[in-house]
Amino acid sequence: MLDVVFGQASDPGKVRTNNEDSVGCFVPSSRHQARSHGYLFTVADGVGGLALGEVASSTAVSVLIREFGSSPDDAMLISLLPALVQYANAAVHDRTLAPEFRGKQMATTLVACALRHDQAVVSHVGDSRCYLVRHGHAKQITHDHTWVNEQRKMGLIKERELARSESRHALMRALGTEKFVSPDTTALTLHPGDVLVLCSDGVHDELPESTLASIVSQNKPVEEIAGELVARAVDNDGFDNTTAMVIKVRSVEQVGTYRGRPYHMTS
Repeated sequence: MLDVVFGQASDPGKVRTNNEDSVGCFVPSSRHQARSHGYLFTVADGVGGLALGEVASSTAVSVLIREFGSSPDDAMLISLLPALVQYANAAVHDRTLAPEFRGKQMATTLVACALRHDQAVVSHVGDSRCYLVRHGHAKQITHDHTWVNEQRKMGLIKERELARSESRHALMRALGTEKFVSPDTTALTLHPGDVLVLCSDGVHDELPESTLASIVSQNKPVEEIAGELVARAVDNDGFDNTTAMVIKVRSVEQVGTYRGRPYHMTS
């Protein structure tokens, strides 16, 4: 059966007094729910250039967790998760219509990871990231929805220039700015010992992949690892809010599918 442990840490940084990052998780309450729904983890980073970034990020996270918990049993994660991100986007967008927020814009990035059986599905909008750390090496699963990353993909800017660009945080996509949003969604097969890291740009801007992998691969409780990722990033800079969620896979349950329905594989 799928068995995971997780930990999280967040810090407003050295400059800002408020923290516009939000984190959330859905943990199944029974073995049946672990198989019918699974786990969900998410990190959101409110856009600091707009009003009420913390409202946007907390709204997105709470809606995503609520809707995941009430989703139909055995829903296909690859189609469910982007639909739930769309619900979260609509909720953030609609909050700008509330009387207390009327006339103000709000937006947030979001990265979400659902796990069930031996599969992980990652869906994201913006530049909050998911990494897979396996055998001491980190692989970035998500691709930033930023102006400079689009320029890089078109060959108009070199990889080494990304970190120095003044436009590196200019988002091409975010939750809440439009009525509809297009998340990118990826499916992964999990192995025991894999570690997934969800983080805001306060972490990945300051920690190279090699450093992130080294910290995550330590034989420590995941809560301490998450705290070390955040503390190291804040020490390196600390200008931005900084958040990390670390999910370690202890065991998986292999399943097959028949006519779209999962069945448990026996050896």
